[in-house]
Amino acid sequence: MPRPILPLLDLVAICLVVFGLYLPRHRRGDMVVAYLVINVGVLSVAQVLDSRGATAGLGLGLFGLLSIIRLRSSDIEHQEVAYYFGSLALGLLGGLSASPEWLVPVLMAALVAALFVGDHPRLFGRYRTQLMHVDAAFTDEAALVSHLEGLLGAKVARVHVRRVDLVEDTTTVEVRFLVPQPVA
Repeated sequence: MPRPILPLLDLVAICLVVFGLYLPRHRRGDMVVAYLVINVGVLSVAQVLDSRGATAGLGLGLFGLLSIIRLRSSDIEHQEVAYYFGSLALGLLGGLSASPEWLVPVLMAALVAALFVGDHPRLFGRYRTQLMHVDAAFTDEAALVSHLEGLLGAKVARVHVRRVDLVEDTTTVEVRFLVPQPVA
């Protein structure tokens, strides 16, 4: 496969990921520039490293370094972390040559497909996670779940008690719940 094709495939893939998957699903425009720039930046550096005969270890080190820097600089959700790593991986794939020639396009397609399926609204679209500060101290999990279901009007799937304050009579809990289907 001619060398210029891989960067073009990367640009097509990142545009599909950002504008076809991420933006319509999450509507967070501030992350669009981050995904595009990190992808093109990694693609550019990987192209230069590959042309100079750098090892794959150097590319993976770059991948790790960029990930650590970005993840420490802002609070982003798990889905956004997946898109972030996807944009990094696509940039590396587009910038480094591989053998056999069909491997990089297949890996790019697999990455885009994983994001499409893993973040599909129909997969877990009705589940929500919320950190709640409840104005009662609950030491009985069943009573807490019942109270939360009444407050949320939803079926609680999981609770993780973060803090129970018996003096202030409060409970801080992370709750995962299923939003009821709208009545047609």
